[in-house]
Amino acid sequence: MPKTLLAIGAHYDDCVFGIPGILLQAVRKHYRVVIVSLIGDYSNWAPIGARHKEMIAGTTAISKDYGAEMRYLNFRSHQFDVNLATRRAVSEAVAAAEPEVAFLLWRDDTHDDHVVASRLAEIGLKYASTVLDKRPAKAPGQMYYFDNGPRHTIGFEPDTFVDVTAEWDRAIEWLGRFMALVRGETYRAGTLDSAQQMKEALALYRGKTCGVRYAEAVRALGRRPSEIL
Repeated sequence: MPKTLLAIGAHYDDCVFGIPGILLQAVRKHYRVVIVSLIGDYSNWAPIGARHKEMIAGTTAISKDYGAEMRYLNFRSHQFDVNLATRRAVSEAVAAAEPEVAFLLWRDDTHDDHVVASRLAEIGLKYASTVLDKRPAKAPGQMYYFDNGPRHTIGFEPDTFVDVTAEWDRAIEWLGRFMALVRGETYRAGTLDSAQQMKEALALYRGKTCGVRYAEAVRALGRRPSEIL
C-alpha cells in the first residue's frame, strides 16, 4: 500500500499556495496525497457568494488533475473555533486519511482562520485517538508546519528545505488555476497573477537560502535523529 501524505489548511488555497511542490513531489513518488480544507462553505465570502458550490467542485476536480484528493469540512470563515465539535471533526478527517506524513499551517498568523485551523490540525494529528474516545488513530510519524506567505505568517523560521525545481511549472500552474476559478475566469498559462507572483518570490527566496532554483521550506513539529553520513 502506498504511504499517505495529509496536508491540512483553513481555506481552499492554503496548501496549494504553501506546499504545492512538495505535494507534487509526493505524487511523483507514488504517495497518496490528501488535502483537507476546514472551510467548506464559502457562501459568506464576497468573492464567491452563490458560486461556493461551484468553487468546491472546481478545486476538487483541479486537484485531481494533479494527483491529489481534495476534501472539505463544513466550517465557514470566522465562524469556527477550537471546541469539542470542531476537534472531533478534524480528528475524524485525520483518522480517515491515516497519514504517515502530515503538514499543517504555522500557528502564528494575522488571519484568525489560519490560527484556529493550525491549532485544530495539531490537536487532530497528535491526539485523534483521544479526541475520538480511544478509537484507533495513529499519529503521523512526520509532521511539519508550513507558512502562508509574508502577508499572513508571523515569525516562521523553517528548519527543512525541499528542492521543488522539478515540480515548479506544475506547482505554479495548479495555484494559478485555483485563482482563475475564484475570479470566474479562464486560466491563461504564461501569465502570473498576484498570488502566483508572491509564491514565486517566496520559492525563489527559499531556493537562494539552500542553493537551488525553487524551494519550499517547512518546520518540523518534533526533533528526530537523522543519518548524515
